[in-house]
Amino acid sequence: MPLHAPFHPGLPFQPQSFRDCMLYERHAIDSTRGYVKRFLPAAYPFTRLYEGLTRRTFPAFKPKPIWYRQPLYYMGNHLAFVPSGTPVAWPSYTQALDYELELGFVLKRPLLNPTPEEALAAIGAFVVLCDFSARDVQREEMASGFGPQKAKHFLNAMSAVAVPAEQVLPQVNALQASVEVDGQVVARTSTAGMQHSLGEVLAHIARDEQLHPGELFGTGTLPGGCALENGHWLRRGGHLRLRIEGVGETEHRIV
Repeated sequence: MPLHAPFHPGLPFQPQSFRDCMLYERHAIDSTRGYVKRFLPAAYPFTRLYEGLTRRTFPAFKPKPIWYRQPLYYMGNHLAFVPSGTPVAWPSYTQALDYELELGFVLKRPLLNPTPEEALAAIGAFVVLCDFSARDVQREEMASGFGPQKAKHFLNAMSAVAVPAEQVLPQVNALQASVEVDGQVVARTSTAGMQHSLGEVLAHIARDEQLHPGELFGTGTLPGGCALENGHWLRRGGHLRLRIEGVGETEHRIV
């Protein structure tokens, strides 16, 4: 019996770990609003009334104060990655399978207590990520205090090519991106608007914690890059394509 997971031949590299951040305030707000709309329909009209009257975001939709102070992330399943083109099996325990368009970056050298500048220089390459999510089980799992479990760990996807960091970093905050569901572009977005820079993210994670080459990180969902936000949900037999300009794409048939 092998003591490690086999390397998927279609992946540009096998991640040694996976930490997924949430760097976009617009995503945090709009996805929470979308969750209430779909799963708490009785409460949704009251939130709309509040926002309509006050012209302000409903308070519960905004991230917690700690989100503004430091990068937040969870540890994902680095062994669940498949490459672009892999058919995606619908998990039996969810009725709300969602996708999340993200920019991923992988380390090329170790990090320990770096400055943000040193951390940025340790990024080796970028990929397009899809963080598949079972939305109807996610909220209850996260409320448990242990973070997402079956809602997230069943599958992640990655573009087939890793683009060297020097080709991406000069415009990393201005990459155009899109979501296509069943042949229709349902969202156009970009990498602009991160709350914390990639160097700050890595410097925070590597504070008194050794990071190693091959560890993978995600920015979290680009604004509008999931069905909770844009309203275009996956269906069995459907097709998904996620693109980021200058980085690549990942596309999948839902089976």
